[in-house]
Amino acid sequence: MDVKDLIPKHKDDQKVIARLKRLSFEQIKPIVPELLEWLQDMNWPIARSVADILEPFADRIAPEIIKIFKTNDGVWKMWVLRNLTRHTESTLLLSEIERIAKFPTRDEIEEEANLEAIAILNGECK
Repeated sequence: MDVKDLIPKHKDDQKVIARLKRLSFEQIKPIVPELLEWLQDMNWPIARSVADILEPFADRIAPEIIKIFKTNDGVWKMWVLRNLTRHTESTLLLSEIERIAKFPTRDEIEEEANLEAIAILNGECK
């Protein structure tokens, strides 16, 4: 089986989700960037499932998450903050969350990602 075959093909690709849930982190690691793209809109039917699959590994995928935090997509940042980083212990992620809280970009303010970052830092999301 090629793990690339497990990248969801559409917004309700539940067959792929069921297969992904059975894999270890090492098995899904090569497709993490593609899976993170499904968190751009948590209204998509598979978004919640993808977040549930990735959340336990958030600290291990910190570099990929930080790439999202460097984009201009405030909505995506908000969903990642809310669904992946609330319980992070990664110093890399916490540093970037602190940056979002203290020095937010325009898109982070517009989508209230900065408020989510503040809540994470204050322990209000646990």
